Amino acid sequence: MGLLTRRKNKTFSYTPRYYKHDGEGSPYSMKQKFDEYRTTLETPKGVKGKFFQAWEEYRSNPKSSANKRILFIGIALVFVFLFFIEFDLSIFYKK
Repeated sequence: MGLLTRRKNKTFSYTPRYYKHDGEGSPYSMKQKFDEYRTTLETPKGVKGKFFQAWEEYRSNPKSSANKRILFIGIALVFVFLFFIEFDLSIFYKK
């Protein structure tokens, strides 16, 4: 039991008694719907590796509308943060 590592989930290899294996994988295996389209499913590579991998996925996304939406949400969150900390723009002006 490590203090800094997470516990891996148990995996079971269930095969029915009278199952004829045709070589195309188990019909009982469960995988996510969009796993073959994601690039960020591999084991984590630290904060820097996760960031660069997410950035590459963002840049290679063929849907520009999704990229614009993410950019708009990011800018809105920055402005909300600046509003909450009462950021004053007068520090940029000379008097």
